[in-house]
Amino acid sequence: MAWVGTARARAKINLTLHILGRRADGYHDLESLVGFAAFGDDLKLTEHPSLSLTITGPNADSLGPSSDNHILIATRALKERKPALKLGAFHLTKRIPIAAGLGGGSADAAAALRLLARLNGLKLTDPDLRAAALTTGADVTVCLDSQARMMRGIGEDLGEPLSLPRLFAVLVNPRQGSSTPAVFQAIGLEKGTAHKGQTHPSLASREPAARLLETLKQGRNDMQSAAIGLLPVIAEVEAALSALPDCRLARMSGSGATFFGLFDSCRSAALAAKLIVQRHPEWWVKPTTID
Repeated sequence: MAWVGTARARAKINLTLHILGRRADGYHDLESLVGFAAFGDDLKLTEHPSLSLTITGPNADSLGPSSDNHILIATRALKERKPALKLGAFHLTKRIPIAAGLGGGSADAAAALRLLARLNGLKLTDPDLRAAALTTGADVTVCLDSQARMMRGIGEDLGEPLSLPRLFAVLVNPRQGSSTPAVFQAIGLEKGTAHKGQTHPSLASREPAARLLETLKQGRNDMQSAAIGLLPVIAEVEAALSALPDCRLARMSGSGATFFGLFDSCRSAALAAKLIVQRHPEWWVKPTTID
């Protein structure tokens, strides 16, 4: 009987995202506190001699050709490093919106690498696995274990895992994609220059939710203003969340266009989500938790 495994690809949330500068090679140095939502995609792998991918789910139609999918790119990158790698048939249930600042493609690739590691008896610390993750995308490495931590550089410099308190959140996306390269271009940093702005406030693991919230308020997303300039509807999303009386913080994740709003309880987050849906039925809205 063929081996079958399943994995959850949790949506990645940039609770903060600071741009420290742009390197001489053109890449931007970032500093980001990353958390993961309970919400995400589901990936199944059935052992098979040949590699394949099928996709279903509410956001399946928005994906491009399957050959360009991060799942297959990551698998091929690992296969190049481990020629004897056992493969299989992947099936993805796609729920995370595309080009939304939630790291959906990276989360899917990381889930694929976890499943391949289980199938082939590899550890997540295997150098070839980590190299395949970084080759596939800057955010794939942090998604491998989907644990909250500080992420620096282009995504390759990861801090120790953080035990953050559970945050009650509502994710809101206007169903319009935001282009990461376009946002970076709009920011307009020249190569070899630093970005003006304070570094990230100190953060301790296991700090209380109230203290974490205050720390987050000291942070920012340095891509937010540029993203709003390119896609003005993002400002409407921020305003809609911020206007809710129980919203403690509203901020964009990644390069957008998704915002997260933080609330004190599961109940207040659920009520907030209902209000947003009533006022903006054309938007994608998801109550969830982040940790």
